[in-house]
Amino acid sequence: MVTELNSYGPGPVPHAEVRVDLAAIRDNVAELAVRAAPAQVMAVVKGDAYGHGLVPSARAAQAGGAAWLGTATLAEALALRAAGVGGRVMAWLSAPGERWADALAADVDVSASAPWVVAEIAAAARETGRTARLHLKADTGMGRSGSPLADWPTLVDDALKARAEGLVEVVGLWSHLACADEPGHAANAQQLAAFRDAAALAESRGVRPEVRHLANSAATLTMRDAHFDLVRPGLATYGLSPVPQQAAPGDVGLRPAMSVRARLALVKRVPAGHGVSYGHLYVTDRESTLGLVPLGYADGVPRHASGGSAGPGAPVLIGGVTRRIAGRVCMDQFVVDLRDDDARAGDEVVLFGDAAAGEPTAQDWADACGTISYEIVARFAPRLPRVYVNGEL
Repeated sequence: MVTELNSYGPGPVPHAEVRVDLAAIRDNVAELAVRAAPAQVMAVVKGDAYGHGLVPSARAAQAGGAAWLGTATLAEALALRAAGVGGRVMAWLSAPGERWADALAADVDVSASAPWVVAEIAAAARETGRTARLHLKADTGMGRSGSPLADWPTLVDDALKARAEGLVEVVGLWSHLACADEPGHAANAQQLAAFRDAAALAESRGVRPEVRHLANSAATLTMRDAHFDLVRPGLATYGLSPVPQQAAPGDVGLRPAMSVRARLALVKRVPAGHGVSYGHLYVTDRESTLGLVPLGYADGVPRHASGGSAGPGAPVLIGGVTRRIAGRVCMDQFVVDLRDDDARAGDEVVLFGDAAAGEPTAQDWADACGTISYEIVARFAPRLPRVYVNGEL
């Protein structure tokens, strides 16, 4: 017998949804604010708020006490402004020819890692007649963006020249930690010392920053001496642990905001020795029931979640029982071996959610796929409808 397939929501994939509890985001930020005080909290909402939805998540974070919002790209920051989101917003990832004038007109804080960035921002300030709020980023050991320390004095001096013309105000000094998710790593102390030195040099030349900021989620939870004036939690905002080897979310007062759910599209009985999905990585060892879940790597399910000879397979919850993906994850579907479970088409499948509810977690999926929980939550595609719980936030 086939049960009625009730649609989760509008969209190209009506038999699945990404469910986001905005109250969890609000409460996570409130918890982080307590831990960070007296430093302020910048909730990082880049990457569509780690897949949770840019604008709803930003508003929920502000409801929890986030004084700042952080985005990678200017486009993300401008989307927040276009939606009417106020407050301090900072964007930090840029390439030549960015929409600096639009950013200044929208009252977005911007960042520079090289003199050419300062020059472009200064040109936009001349064009718009608006003074840019500028953060200078030092590379203290991450090896990614940020000014090399050898070039830091030049970047600071160029920013001060632009300030003297009334084009910029240097409101922030910042950097990013490479190994904060390994609290005992020697690089953490080295980067902290390098950041202190970089800030001291800038201040000795006349920079009077409003905020100095270094701490990401992991450092917010484990490195109090890295808090300075502002912390930038990303993953922890959404209730996931940046140090899973040390603490689960609940251990540090956090609650996962996202769950991914679908409905079985087909249930069928197969004999022993039946191959499952491409390459027959999984073969049934007995007569068994297979359940088809209509989600795949085009939706964000990692191909590395495949089970059988490829690995253990990521866990899913069906009918109160945790099973693992059987065989290769396909573009828009995967299979679960239900053994003798009494299952029907239309039954709910929870890919991951909250451990407190007995559900597999994003960290469980990360462990099965050999990756990190950041990637798991961020990768689920826009074609899956987002449904917001506590949407009044």
